[in-house]
Amino acid sequence: MPPSEEEPLEVREAWDRRPYLTWVIRGTLLLFAMGMIGVLSIAFWLSPYEADGRPKRMATHHQLGLPPCSFLLATGKPCPSCGMTTSFSLLMHGDILGSVQANWVGTLLAILGIVLTPWMILSGMRGRWAWGIHDVERRLISFTLLFILLALVRWGFVLGWRWPI
Repeated sequence: MPPSEEEPLEVREAWDRRPYLTWVIRGTLLLFAMGMIGVLSIAFWLSPYEADGRPKRMATHHQLGLPPCSFLLATGKPCPSCGMTTSFSLLMHGDILGSVQANWVGTLLAILGIVLTPWMILSGMRGRWAWGIHDVERRLISFTLLFILLALVRWGFVLGWRWPI
């Protein structure tokens, strides 16, 4: 957030000297934003409901011509990302509970994408990091590791693993 007029002159001048983003970073941000808009649009276009109106738990991706999950076919058990397309689609249809039940990590990931899309557009258009968010590389690595960990924890619960007592 930019400093207010009450801030010392040095603080305001330092704010104005923040480096501009390179054209490569700006273009990448805008491409990622367009990609996320595409993903969310496809999720909205898909039908995440059974014929009787109940929310699906997985397999919505079949509507895109994609094959069934290889891990599920080989083991009979869902993989960490099973239900994620369905989760995105249910969230885009406003069915938050159904989205969480399909894959709650997918729900969190979709919400993060919804929040970050305007940030990517604003940062890419302005040429400076928006909303006071800096140190993007560290945050990206942290969020990636967090979502991998959450997906594995969710997977453990789905498979019925019991934690040692």
